[in-house]
Amino acid sequence: MSNSAKMSARQRIEALVDANSFVEIGGLVTKRNTDFNMQEKAVPADGVVTGYGVIDSELVYVYSQDVTALNGSIGEMHAKKIVRLYEMAMKAGAPVVGLIDCAGVRVQEAVDALAGFGELYLSKVKASGVIPQISAILGSCGGGVAISSLLSDFTLMDSQNGKLFVNSPNAVDGNNTDKCDTAAAAFQAEAGNVDFLCDTEADVLAQIRALVQILPANFDDYAGKETQDDMNRVLNGFEGLVSDPVAALTQIADDQKFLETKKEYAEDMVTGLMTLNGVTVGAVANGAEQVLSTAGCKKAEKFVYFCDAFGIPVITFTNVKAYASSMEEEKTIGQAVADLTCAFASAEVPKVNVITGEAFGSAYVAMNSKHIGADLVLALEGAKVGVMDAKSAVQVMYQDEISKAKDTKASLEEKTKEYDELQCNVNIAAKRGYVDNIIDGSEIRKQLIYAMQMFGMR
Repeated sequence: MSNSAKMSARQRIEALVDANSFVEIGGLVTKRNTDFNMQEKAVPADGVVTGYGVIDSELVYVYSQDVTALNGSIGEMHAKKIVRLYEMAMKAGAPVVGLIDCAGVRVQEAVDALAGFGELYLSKVKASGVIPQISAILGSCGGGVAISSLLSDFTLMDSQNGKLFVNSPNAVDGNNTDKCDTAAAAFQAEAGNVDFLCDTEADVLAQIRALVQILPANFDDYAGKETQDDMNRVLNGFEGLVSDPVAALTQIADDQKFLETKKEYAEDMVTGLMTLNGVTVGAVANGAEQVLSTAGCKKAEKFVYFCDAFGIPVITFTNVKAYASSMEEEKTIGQAVADLTCAFASAEVPKVNVITGEAFGSAYVAMNSKHIGADLVLALEGAKVGVMDAKSAVQVMYQDEISKAKDTKASLEEKTKEYDELQCNVNIAAKRGYVDNIIDGSEIRKQLIYAMQMFGMR
């Protein structure tokens, strides 16, 4: 049983949506099962409150599981209420938010409960790419409920009381909660199953509001927002932020608000949402490690597909030198990079790539380069583009010549400087049309906004 019932199911909804805006649907629906003397047990609203309201005047459909009613377990009618909510949201073209606090399947209802799970899964799959789906784990979320939650576009979790698991920690061979709480928020966030890890239930609800405010209502909606930020704001010293993409993206964003997703997972890749002069954009950036890893590629791939489904332009900050290298990575990195390449190449939304530092080898090619379909490529002054860094290239090309030189160090330095000027200078890539413009870092915000306007995003 969940220990997170600081607010009731209804109170959670009222705290989420604008004041006095919630309208309940199906409040009188309850179970019809009579096996195991179920007719003698009261289950108000069959353990889930469903309805609609507004967040910052944007329509949203919400369901909130009631842990006080059979532990919020999902039975036949419980599932049907959520399915019905999805049908209404699809017709209205509005997001669905699920507030999860559930003991799992209602065992007393057996196959009827399982049928309900299947219908719920089907509804969520049909809604994928049509309306945004957000799940917030405020208590227990186990077994089939975990699968349902992870079918959403974004999953948020209360780090104090949230529990997310397919198998409970004590059911995992060789494990128990004292050894490793695999249901804990920190564990699941590091595994990539949580987009936003929040300290409290109130923080979860606030983050949902921020997410709804920045997302389009549906795949056909324009996500433009009002902003008072100066579109020509100059970012002095921006070049110093290249190694910290979160800080860089925060400085660029309207009102310096950047919503980073999956922060605790695959730190070599940064993904998130922001607005530029009111236009919602998705951002993908290489981390300080300057590598592509399997987890990082998967993180970016899923995010790019989400942005493409909802018409959200994608901006990439490329600063990558190589692939992650280990025995385990070698098993998976090839396919992961291929999948990321496919995501970028197939996306039909406006795509802008900014080379912020070094862009080497096929890892650079996979990061939304012009070669795989970027619509516009910008580069900061001093950026490097090439098959590999100059020193490594020289050691391959001139190994024998350098080894025979009287002063091997001087010879290496001379050849490295020569190769760097001839092959890695960003001006070389620009002359060949692979980079459209070389810009000063202080102008990056306005240049990106100009790009959005060029693509008709106003």
